[in-house]
Amino acid sequence: MPRMHLTLQQLRLFEAVARHRHFTRAAEELHLTQPAVSIQLRRLEENVGAKLFEHIGKRFFLTPAGHEMHAACNDILERLRTLEQALDSLDDTLKGPLRLSVVTSTKYFIPHILGSFIADHQAVVPRLIVTNRERVIERLADNQDDFVIMGQAPDDLAVEARPFYENLLVVAAHPHHPLAAVPAIPPAQIASERWLVREAGSGTRSAFDRYLIEHNVAISPYMELGSTEAIKQAVMAGLGVSVLPLSSMQLELSNGCLAVLDVHGFPLCRRWNAVWLKGKTLPRVAQAFVEFLLEGAAAKHATPHASNQPAASA
Repeated sequence: MPRMHLTLQQLRLFEAVARHRHFTRAAEELHLTQPAVSIQLRRLEENVGAKLFEHIGKRFFLTPAGHEMHAACNDILERLRTLEQALDSLDDTLKGPLRLSVVTSTKYFIPHILGSFIADHQAVVPRLIVTNRERVIERLADNQDDFVIMGQAPDDLAVEARPFYENLLVVAAHPHHPLAAVPAIPPAQIASERWLVREAGSGTRSAFDRYLIEHNVAISPYMELGSTEAIKQAVMAGLGVSVLPLSSMQLELSNGCLAVLDVHGFPLCRRWNAVWLKGKTLPRVAQAFVEFLLEGAAAKHATPHASNQPAASA
């Protein structure tokens, strides 16, 4: 058999395509165009001397040779990651990549924490992906990151979860809303409000849904929006009320653009978690960042809560 001339780039491309079963997602992950990925994989097949994929309709599958190549890629890339960690451990300087995926609501405080960590460890190179909960869970299941940051850890995956920061959810309204100055609003009174809600699957939406069930309250969502920013703009426009993370509202509260309603049972107290697959050994840099989080980095370096934060209702 002739010697194969394979490159690490080709192996990384093949592993990503085989894992995703999707050329576009693999290209996005590796910051390449889809045509560039296709060209490299054709060259890989030429070097190997065998077809690695077969197309059936609009889908494609690994051939027997493709399965062998995928197993070999996993072995080689994992060995390289282990080597990288071993070499890093010989150096007192904390350095190397820090691969994180976080849910969108964390974008209001994670950059502050990450910035403080990098200030102390300037040889660390952060690779941060901010996306929705569904995509974060996909990346977690595929072990694409050192770890992820999210609220409730998924129930259907075996994971380690380390809580490190309070995620307070409050009812946000326009400052001139009729209930803005009303104390101790009972849950039943908010049922008739025009509710702006996050999409199904969102951590904030799931927490609010549980609250409604626990208090035997039913609402008819007025609008369903796909981001915290979109909901904030709609609330400020007087279109309705919503449940939002308090950490996302600091600027609007200080400027008097939003108000927090004093609804019984709020704020909902949740926790942000650092989450990774059970049995995974965190790289040295990732382990250091987890320890940084657990030591209270979020409370020290994230944007402080507004002074008009409501007390939790009894």
